[in-house]
Amino acid sequence: MDDHATAPSEADAANELMRLARQIARANLLYHGQDAPEISDAAYDALTRRNAELEGLFPHLVRADSPTSAVGHAVAGSPLAKVAHAVRMMSLDNAFADDEVVEFVARLRRFLALPEDAAVALTVEDKIDGLSCSLRYEQGRLVRAATRGDGSVGEDVTANVAHISDIPQILAGNTPDIFEIRGEVYMAKADFAALNAGQAERGEKLFANPRNAAAGALRQKDASVTAARPLRFLAHGWGAASEVPESTQFAMMRRIADWGVPVSPLLRPCETVDDALAQYSRIAALRAALPYEIDGLVYKVDRLDWQARLGFVAKAPRWAIARKFPAERAETVVEAIDIQVGRTGKLTPVGRLAPVLVGGVTVTNVTLHNRDEIARLGVRVGDRVALQRAGDVIPQVVENVSRDELRAAFVFPDHCPECGSEAVAEDGEVDVRCTGGLVCPAQRTERLRHFVSRGALDIEGLGEKTIGEFFALGWLDSPADIFRLDQRREAILALPGWQDKSVDNLLASIEVRRRPDAARLLFGLGIRHVGAVTARDLCRRFARLEVLRDVAARAKGDDAEALAELAGIDGVGPAVIAALGDFFHEPHNVAVWEDLLVQVSPPDYVVETRASEVAGKTVVFTGKLETMSRDEAKAQAERLGARSAGSVSAKTDLVVAGPGAGSKLKQAAALGVAVIDEAEWAALVARAG
Repeated sequence: MDDHATAPSEADAANELMRLARQIARANLLYHGQDAPEISDAAYDALTRRNAELEGLFPHLVRADSPTSAVGHAVAGSPLAKVAHAVRMMSLDNAFADDEVVEFVARLRRFLALPEDAAVALTVEDKIDGLSCSLRYEQGRLVRAATRGDGSVGEDVTANVAHISDIPQILAGNTPDIFEIRGEVYMAKADFAALNAGQAERGEKLFANPRNAAAGALRQKDASVTAARPLRFLAHGWGAASEVPESTQFAMMRRIADWGVPVSPLLRPCETVDDALAQYSRIAALRAALPYEIDGLVYKVDRLDWQARLGFVAKAPRWAIARKFPAERAETVVEAIDIQVGRTGKLTPVGRLAPVLVGGVTVTNVTLHNRDEIARLGVRVGDRVALQRAGDVIPQVVENVSRDELRAAFVFPDHCPECGSEAVAEDGEVDVRCTGGLVCPAQRTERLRHFVSRGALDIEGLGEKTIGEFFALGWLDSPADIFRLDQRREAILALPGWQDKSVDNLLASIEVRRRPDAARLLFGLGIRHVGAVTARDLCRRFARLEVLRDVAARAKGDDAEALAELAGIDGVGPAVIAALGDFFHEPHNVAVWEDLLVQVSPPDYVVETRASEVAGKTVVFTGKLETMSRDEAKAQAERLGARSAGSVSAKTDLVVAGPGAGSKLKQAAALGVAVIDEAEWAALVARAG
């Protein structure tokens, strides 16, 4: 975020996270599913960066469809057979500046409980802009190749990779019984230029870039199309393996090269952060001369035992990070400033721009965030602004080039453009909101869109256009009305564009949501401050939503027991407690809720846990842990199906105490909670396997 920009409110953050989830999902579909991206890599990186920043500021707002936990895109609709990956194909977190790489290494030291001056060796390699592919070898023979897909399920491209000369059908030398080599399928710059020249001669459509050309060639049902295009492959890691014969990343990559699979010629081990940063500068200088496209570097912890300890978070390993190249800037003119009303009632100004090419993508719109941001930039209709499709917001206005010119200031509205209700900013907030609530069409339709969105009830067929159409016809006014659409089958069928099959598909997708996941249903209600993660945490504590409603209502009445019960849930603070109480206290909300429960019956929320001695239990770590960091210990607990809490209470099942344990240890003794030391915890973890 810009140093001068005001931090968003939680409601604004929730609204922006919803928009980002939609934008990133669309970008993933176009990039991974259709090989037809409409935004640049830098733009995509900036979207995910902004999403991660907001999730870091407001962890309780993390959505069920958060891009943080998504990798690639599902392969539904692909003509190729689906392949489940034995080990998930992950993505990478990004860094955009040297200090972020320095902090990455510092974070590794903290997690591993290493001294501040401890050396953390890294490998450095160029990040090829290609299509991820996993090659499974059994007894040294290639038996299957698959694209990344959504990380868990990809597409079978075994027949296609047989035409890529870089990929051996049989590995050289002695190899493990099972070994999956992972890397990038790409097209060299010269081959891409020749391909496009041939396309032009034949009067056919040109490919946008080498990555698109490579992806389109690899993901063909007809392998002869793949054979006609010059594809290459470079390995950068591995997945499932019956044995990993080396102890470091660099040595293992050299071993893969010895087996006959190409690895990057720029792969280097670096003993210090300074060496790693210097390698970035060297490769950046070589970028234009390289035979293939790259969009940055990748740093990985060299020691494989440390990689195992560090593990993964969401969609990325803790032990690796991509250092991306900076994005481009461009200037254009603000032709208009429109006001959009979100589902929370927030009025968001959007700049309509004279089309401008930034990083290979045409930009026509830019969010201006709020009234204060417009004032900070001094932006007005007619101003010339500098844009950047990287950093905090994408696209982002980084400078008003013509702010010194005489021009009428933009007047932010004090009434909602949708319903005419007064628009005000609450005390302590910068956001201006419509006070119309559910009488405001913008908020009502947005709330319905949120209710059926992917992270909530995920009802296919009820997109933005359909909801708007049904709302205008008076068929949709509240979530419960969605489940009464079966009574309007003939009326829907009479609308333009609807056929028997599409109507039946819509009604079927609604019908299967009559027993929705409780956490998704709670999140779908759009209660302020209750994001997807908070909804899951609440449902884990209260298996039945009726119980949660009762506790929230009692908390609204300042019932001490109810307040304490809610406050004891990690991630639930005063704002969430107040929002729950307000929601279930408002008669209109109660009416909507009770009407909805006539139509749906969410089953009791059940948490799936791994079989271990602490599965389903609450564990508290206290004191100094000597063999691991607190973060690593908590991650271990979560992998064993336990919940890691920050304080000891009557609900605590186990306390793991290291040297220096103080008040928490005393509290555990007073409550009769079992206490073990770090060695006993390590033994417990080992027994779980």
